[in-house]
Amino acid sequence: MKSIQSTLLFFSSFLLMSLIGMSAYSQASQDGWISLFNGKNLKGWTQLNGTAPYKVVNNEIIGTTKAKTPNSFLCTEKKYGDFILEFEVLLDPTTNSGVQFRTNSSKSYNNGRVHGYQFELDPTARAFSGGIYDEGRRGWLYPLSLNPKGRKAFKNGVWNTCRVEAIGSTIRTWINGIQCSNLVDNVTSSGFIALQVHAIYNEKNAGKHIKWKNIRIKTNNLESERWALDPEVKEMSFLINKLTKNEVDNGWRLLWDGKTSEGWRGAKLDHFPQSGWDIQNGELTVLATDGAESTGPGDIITEKVFSSFELELDFKITKGANSGIKYFVDAELNKGPGSAIGCEFQILDDKNHPDAKAGVNGNRTIGSLYDLITAENLSTKGRSKQFKGIGAWNKARIVVKGAHVEHWLNNEKVVEYDRSSQMFRALIAYSKYKNWSKFGQWPSGHILLQDHGDTVHYRSIKVREFN
Repeated sequence: MKSIQSTLLFFSSFLLMSLIGMSAYSQASQDGWISLFNGKNLKGWTQLNGTAPYKVVNNEIIGTTKAKTPNSFLCTEKKYGDFILEFEVLLDPTTNSGVQFRTNSSKSYNNGRVHGYQFELDPTARAFSGGIYDEGRRGWLYPLSLNPKGRKAFKNGVWNTCRVEAIGSTIRTWINGIQCSNLVDNVTSSGFIALQVHAIYNEKNAGKHIKWKNIRIKTNNLESERWALDPEVKEMSFLINKLTKNEVDNGWRLLWDGKTSEGWRGAKLDHFPQSGWDIQNGELTVLATDGAESTGPGDIITEKVFSSFELELDFKITKGANSGIKYFVDAELNKGPGSAIGCEFQILDDKNHPDAKAGVNGNRTIGSLYDLITAENLSTKGRSKQFKGIGAWNKARIVVKGAHVEHWLNNEKVVEYDRSSQMFRALIAYSKYKNWSKFGQWPSGHILLQDHGDTVHYRSIKVREFN
């Protein structure tokens, strides 16, 4: 009898454990999360580009820095489109790293160089962890200069819990429950996940460790899993000549429609120039003439005037090019030779155009308030202003709220001033604008794109006004 009871007890226990196991398996299936790392080996992963070593210890993937090798990437063999990715990371506070997503590698692109979106891991004082960098292509898309609160999310010396939501064209990141970025970009829709060990160039920096664990991904029922947005985290869109719903809801509108000259005219004309400004493929281009100021087709201005506003646009320059974005322009002041009069966000090839060495202390370089205030990185101490180079698209932003004005270059603030201040008036008194009464202090004015005789391209010109 005792033997029968023992046998029944065994089978009852076995059945109960089986049911619990089935329930757990069912729950995992319902949740839809898939582990990308089995905790034992690197099955399902492959290494690309550099030769820094990766190994598995105590259910962790450990990458180790190695000198004289390019960036190393441990990549999933499978590619993913829309997903939510979560992982934990712990890295040496003296090294940089990242986690790639929607990333690719092909011989046709830089001989197989890994390229795509990267969740930045930055333990330095710059504190850009959780920002989004476009590895091997466009550089920074969402630096944490856009989100000071997010710069405090990452903690050195402990495990950090990270999350990426890549759904359609929206890409959002969190660290330890704090939202870091909110990007809209549609350049790449799918690719692999990869763990980066950054290249180092000094042997003394070799042997530093980056550790990852609990790497999991979800690819279905994503909308219901989205985390709530922090309203203080700025949305940054790289859509071309389009507005997001959020932008429309917040008062943005396209200042150029991407197809016609509607809303614009020549600064010294009652119509748009008949030649010299080209509209093709969603780009508004001033064509090269003789490199002089407004001796070709001339500047163009908005038909409407603006007072308090935020202006954003993309620009791309050719070698040695000069142009500018002017605001508070009074088109009636200068009917003779030269450009119309207004405050100017300088656009310039600093390396190849002589104007970069003119003026005072670099106040004619790219991003500067032309001839008045020199552009420098005000967002991140010790970091240079960020110009992405000739032939690359760069982002300019001008923010005017009453007397307060800011210039932003590629999402980092480079100029800030009060146009009603005594200091501003003193700068005017010693500049080329000294003969224009109350220059820069007019209540409103046109927005202008300058013809300076060089080929420069513009697109995605948008604006919102403040009360």
